[in-house]
Amino acid sequence: MLSDEEAAALAEIDEAALARTLQELIAVPSVTGSAAESELQHQLAGRLEWLGLETDLWSMDLAALRAHPDFPGTEAPRDEAWGLVGTTPDGGDGPTLILQGHVDVVPPGDLAAWDGDPFVPRVTGDVVHGRGACDMKAGIAAHLAALAAIRAAGIRLRGRIAVHFVVGEEDGGLGAFGTLQRGHGGDACVIAEPTAGTLITANAGALTFRVTVPGRAAHASSRERGVSAIDAYLPLHQALARLETVRNTDPDPLLAEYPIPYALSVGTVRSGDWASSVPDLLVAEGRLGVRLDEDPAEARRALEECVAEACAADPWLRAHPPAVTWPG
Repeated sequence: MLSDEEAAALAEIDEAALARTLQELIAVPSVTGSAAESELQHQLAGRLEWLGLETDLWSMDLAALRAHPDFPGTEAPRDEAWGLVGTTPDGGDGPTLILQGHVDVVPPGDLAAWDGDPFVPRVTGDVVHGRGACDMKAGIAAHLAALAAIRAAGIRLRGRIAVHFVVGEEDGGLGAFGTLQRGHGGDACVIAEPTAGTLITANAGALTFRVTVPGRAAHASSRERGVSAIDAYLPLHQALARLETVRNTDPDPLLAEYPIPYALSVGTVRSGDWASSVPDLLVAEGRLGVRLDEDPAEARRALEECVAEACAADPWLRAHPPAVTWPG
């Protein structure tokens, strides 16, 4: 059963305006770390001010954040990051509810796989297509629509709503970290990530790992004199796949519905600088899922031990062990 206030707010939801907002957000190519990411934060600040919120838009001190012992790390290069928080000015002594969403998107990948420009929104029926439409500019549009509906309905809240729009979510969470360091907080938070309508009550963590595998360079005409770093990496890739299986054998009941609750994925592999050379170095980077209540140090140790065991079984890797580092 809806209260009178809830029914009034729902009645003020403007679906056409919400769809227009989503398309306008998609049209800003806010790839993580890009200038457009900052551009979108400034655009959203204007929207929050128009909705009557007290707005805090600030340039984050990246040097200070990077020096903090709890800094979450980053993957994308950047020379600026903007934080944005809008807070409803009225409200009694009730709690503060945070509506949180990230403005950055991952790169569009193979442009040939897209039907048109990924940053030119396309509507098919009642579905909006474009990079970031689902993750998570639809969530940002929903937050804005909820605020507009509450305002239009003339509802006076018991507490306050704080909207946190953040950057850098796709590469570690710099924006959320910087927002908390700024002193913004609340009593509860709704993050409108795409979840197929499922209410998420627990989430795994993630660590970014880097494995640097040595080889021995040689010209391709005398390939037998070299050791390909690509070939040397293959047993490590297989070992990491086995580690993922082991770490997902008995997941927490809160995550048991997911096929791979604690995913281990290698996202990039870089090797070689000349087609006619045996590559002497390979760098693989990936994401390690951290289990519920698991100390991140234990997760790191599990992957490092997995790599060490694979190296012990391989003559080349045993004599030339790869290096494992944790950039994020």
